[in-house]
Amino acid sequence: MSDKEQIDFGYQTVDKDKKEEKVAEVFHSVASKYDVMNDVMSFGIHRLWKRTMIELTGARKGQKALDLAGGTGEIAMKVAKRVGDSGHVVLSDINSSMLEEGKKRVINSGFINNISFELINAEEIPFPDNTFDLVTISFGLRNVTDKLKALKEMQRVIKPGGRLVVMEFSKTNNPALTKLYDFYSFSALPFMGKIIANDEESYRYLAESIRMHPDQETMKSMMLEAGFDEVEYKNLTGGIVAIHRGFVY
Repeated sequence: MSDKEQIDFGYQTVDKDKKEEKVAEVFHSVASKYDVMNDVMSFGIHRLWKRTMIELTGARKGQKALDLAGGTGEIAMKVAKRVGDSGHVVLSDINSSMLEEGKKRVINSGFINNISFELINAEEIPFPDNTFDLVTISFGLRNVTDKLKALKEMQRVIKPGGRLVVMEFSKTNNPALTKLYDFYSFSALPFMGKIIANDEESYRYLAESIRMHPDQETMKSMMLEAGFDEVEYKNLTGGIVAIHRGFVY
């Protein structure tokens, strides 16, 4: 047994300083199939979840936004539409393969004028205090090693009057839905990963990482501890997904 601090990696326990590397391996593996798998895994419902998230950002013309763990750029492009040419969005990810996929998609979609790209670890955001009107992170926080540290960094770079919007898989209190969701996550999801992406293990980890993520109230408490002045959340699809919103006053 290692004497280093331990942390979850799905249902495994690993040295804390190794989690980032292991998560990176997963996303290097799934990057090229990420969008296809999102559609298949959620039966397209993820598009409705993201539409709700964008509404809750309150993004307006001329604002500056940071999209963390931005992957293939879907959220960044939706925010870029709202902030317009007078605003700016930084699309970031800790994983170079995911960021490259996002860059290609953004350029092909014509958003290059108001989106830039940065390789960023959410625990060490390389921007001064009070830089952004909005920070978003969608289905990425559960993969961060030190979530509280990352939330404090997000709070630090948000201007007074700005907000953080976090969308993440969460917990449902409906026993029947939980049973169905568990079967889907641990049986169907790895199978689809094997067939579509030729990567069963990465999708098994993704299912496990969802179960290890804090529930809605714990997540709210963490955001308050990180310094957000007001935190609220909205459950989607029976709590399978939750959107948390925190403000900086």
